[in-house]
Amino acid sequence: MTELLTPAAPAAEEFLDAKAAVARLEELYTQATEFLCSHFVSAMEKGAPETRVRAYYPQVAFSTSSYAQVDTRLSFGHVSTPGSYAATITRPDLFRAYLTQQIDLLICNHGQPVIIGPSHTPIPVHFAVASDPSITVPQEGAADFTLRDIFDVPDLATTNDDIVNGTYQSADGISPLAPFTAQRVDYSLARLSHYTATDADHFQNHILFTNYQFYVSEFEAYARTQLDDPASGYTAFVSTGNAIITSGDETLAAADKVPQMPTYHLKRADGSGITLVNIGVGPSNAKTATDHIAVLRPHAWLMVGHCAGLRNSQALGDFVLAHAYLREDHVLDDDLPVWVPIPALAEIQIALEQAVAQVTALEGYELKRIMRTGTVATIDNRNWELRDQSGPVQRLSQSRAVALDMESATIAANGYRFRVPYGTLLCVSDKPLHGELKLPGMASDFYKTQVARHLMIGIRAMERLRTMPLERIHSRKLRSFEETAFL
Repeated sequence: MTELLTPAAPAAEEFLDAKAAVARLEELYTQATEFLCSHFVSAMEKGAPETRVRAYYPQVAFSTSSYAQVDTRLSFGHVSTPGSYAATITRPDLFRAYLTQQIDLLICNHGQPVIIGPSHTPIPVHFAVASDPSITVPQEGAADFTLRDIFDVPDLATTNDDIVNGTYQSADGISPLAPFTAQRVDYSLARLSHYTATDADHFQNHILFTNYQFYVSEFEAYARTQLDDPASGYTAFVSTGNAIITSGDETLAAADKVPQMPTYHLKRADGSGITLVNIGVGPSNAKTATDHIAVLRPHAWLMVGHCAGLRNSQALGDFVLAHAYLREDHVLDDDLPVWVPIPALAEIQIALEQAVAQVTALEGYELKRIMRTGTVATIDNRNWELRDQSGPVQRLSQSRAVALDMESATIAANGYRFRVPYGTLLCVSDKPLHGELKLPGMASDFYKTQVARHLMIGIRAMERLRTMPLERIHSRKLRSFEETAFL
């Protein structure tokens, strides 16, 4: 089969207006996916066509021959060297605000147009039909024809993190314009729906991660009060299964099943609301969640979970603001070597400390009574206490760690890797080195008194970050020597 059936897409065109450029991206993407959906439905009903069916992702391309001097305070929105750059694009409707902002900065900073047209990267049929719940791609062998003989399918050989990992090697002299390819984004959008049971368009720009379900009830209660306050700016609350309420007295429909990482969204019209993800326990879940949420390019993510306090001077309920991480989670070692430092980000640290002061009504030296700033150790063995104490305890002491958990360093490290601003504020729920174990009775009392206050601190920190200009939050600490122009 040598013939190829493709849509008659418009030729590549230059744009100096970002909104018009994004509108063309949407036009190209809609044409391509509708073409694939139509031919796929026809093939399932009438049998395989005689020709291969293919449509391509749209792309943004950009070229410059100048070492333009741009505002050096900006960590994004420009390229560092002359050359040709390109990025394949998926779901431009979902990323409309992001794409408009990034393209506009590129045009303004360089005084050069972007070129919008079809790329040479085929759209896998699985991703093309993903937004239409009435269409299901059968598993291999279930159809009357071999699917991959007619349509393109996902290719994991070209779906990777080479760009963000700094290992990308261009084969055609064209450098990446964005941190993720369209295939990588589509892959994560599909995974997000599976793991969180909510659609990607509900996710907000500020992400809270927690490792306990107790935070969810408090988050929903807070959301209901905000929906009943017209001045709050919040417009809806979304639960698992995409159940939506817009007022505090509405009943949320129960999801058919509880997903692996239940996720909840307190939405604002401009996407600046707050999403809470219960990642459960362990670094593997933490990596999985952040691997996929990163493609949405959130403005910040914070970990607000429980930890073991490692110092005798700490008390249950005290807070730990992480300013360094001891990484013994191992799940990111192949992507981000342990010798890479994970710096604290000043804007995040200040927002968290100010939020603690606001919620607890303590400040200055008095704040030290309930909050320690120090190193957080993240480990992949939940029962580390049962091992020979001389090993783990000695390393914890040498690192000056003040708290230990199983997720925080993973979330921070993936934030660093994906250029997403990150932070950690933990609450001490047990002190295993000092005889205070997390037993049922103690845990219940702790949860009753501490969860609401801890969650509120995370919310207040996000609300402070929301008021900051984007260029302040996205620190140059997160950018390497040669970065993509897009955040």
